[in-house]
Amino acid sequence: MGLGAVAAAAGRSLEIYFIDVEGGSSTLLVTPAGESILIDAGYGQREGRDPGRIMAAMRDAGVDHLDYFVATHLHNDHVGGLPELAEKVRIGTFVDYGEPLGTDRMATNAIRAYKPVRDAHDALQVKPGDRLPLMGMRADVVSAGGELIEQPLAGGGEAVASCARAEDQPEDGTENYRSVGVMFELGAFRFLALGDLSGNTLTRIVCPTNRLGPVSVYLVAHHGDYDSNVAALYEALRPRVAVLNSSAAKGGSPDAFRTLHALPDLENLWQLHASRVAPNAADDFVANFDNTADGNWIHLSAQDDGSFRVTNGRNGFAKSYARPQPHAPPPSGESRSGTE
Repeated sequence: MGLGAVAAAAGRSLEIYFIDVEGGSSTLLVTPAGESILIDAGYGQREGRDPGRIMAAMRDAGVDHLDYFVATHLHNDHVGGLPELAEKVRIGTFVDYGEPLGTDRMATNAIRAYKPVRDAHDALQVKPGDRLPLMGMRADVVSAGGELIEQPLAGGGEAVASCARAEDQPEDGTENYRSVGVMFELGAFRFLALGDLSGNTLTRIVCPTNRLGPVSVYLVAHHGDYDSNVAALYEALRPRVAVLNSSAAKGGSPDAFRTLHALPDLENLWQLHASRVAPNAADDFVANFDNTADGNWIHLSAQDDGSFRVTNGRNGFAKSYARPQPHAPPPSGESRSGTE
């Protein structure tokens, strides 16, 4: 049994495995109650590479089935590996936004493979404002089908100054902007996964009003591509840690890297793969390099007091993040700014 399984079995922590699918996306969560959620399943074919890596993470986490599979959107790098995985692993309930646009040629093959598998299982078609029925923690759907939550989550509601300088980035017309995004909360720990939400849709979730609030960990949307580089989003989220699932040559635009490195509240950027073109994080925070074919994951273990620990599967390097300290009250006669 892996370290993640031991902690999960003790019922004290949320275990998250960021799985290297080399520019796609796949993230495994095991809750303190032992429920398992897989967000996306990487690529199909490729000699079963991505389903194999997902199963390895499941073994380390001590789970042999998936209670939920969340398809953020219907592109091959996110759901292509699902049919092969479903042949090997029992899946309880599928979660997605329902029918695709039908005009996105990038999604044609993925949809053809995904829908028969989904249709053979229980399925939830979610909309913003819905909540996944997890035990002992929250999982709020904040985006789905191109729509966004209307009422701010706890910690949100304030104006975001950077919205005044937000770049106009029209949606790309693919399934990306329709991604299912979920905010997971275990006590004071908050993890946000937005799939490939991008462009103006990504901006609108915090502009002009922050509907999300601050997070502990942010899985950078759309692999850190240029259309995910939204300064207002980072001002609103104030993540302590960001995780990037780009590959050596996909995603991770230089501008996005520079923005991440410059964030005043970001303690660390963790990368599943080193980029050939952008300013990478220090080596201990990078799980895979060009010459690595092992598919090393990044493993996070979170407590309900907001503390967490992140481990690099490549070399065992780990860093602990203490529980957040409450803001001190303002001096008498002074008030806080709206963006503190």
